[in-house]
Amino acid sequence: MSADEAPLEWSTPLGAVIALAVGGLALGVAGLSVSIEPAGRVLVCVAALGLLLTAASALRQRPRLAVDKEGGGIVVHRLTGRHEYSRSQIDRARLVRYPRLGRRVPMLEIDVRTEDGTERLLIFGRWDLGTTPEDVFDALAVHRLVGRGQ
Repeated sequence: MSADEAPLEWSTPLGAVIALAVGGLALGVAGLSVSIEPAGRVLVCVAALGLLLTAASALRQRPRLAVDKEGGGIVVHRLTGRHEYSRSQIDRARLVRYPRLGRRVPMLEIDVRTEDGTERLLIFGRWDLGTTPEDVFDALAVHRLVGRGQ
C-alpha cells in the first residue's frame, strides 16, 4: 500500500454512534413512560444516560486518530481536545494483544513524548478506530510514523 492509498483518519463508525444515541433515547422514553416500580425506572434511566454519554463521547472525539500530512505526525482527539504529535515525538507504535472474553484482542499502542518531556501511552482498540488496529498500524508504517525500532 502506498502513502497515497492509505487512509488518513480513523474513528468510531458513525452508525454505531447513532445506534447508541437511538438506543439511549429509546431507553429514556421507556424509562419515563412505562409505569414500573421506581427502582426499575431509575435503573433504566441510568442505562439510557450511560448510552447517551457514550454516544456523545464518541461523537466529540471524531476523528479519534489522524495522520497529519502537512506536519508529518499524528493528531489525536480526546475529550480534553485535539493533541498533535510530530514524528520526532513518537517514540514507538506497536500492536499488543490483550486477553478479552477468552480471546486475544489486538490494540494499537503509541508511546509519545509531549513538548514538556512528559511521556504518554495512547491505546486504541477497534471501537476507537473503526477498523482493525493492524490496518491502522500498517497505514502509520507507510507514513513512517511507528517510531524507532519498528
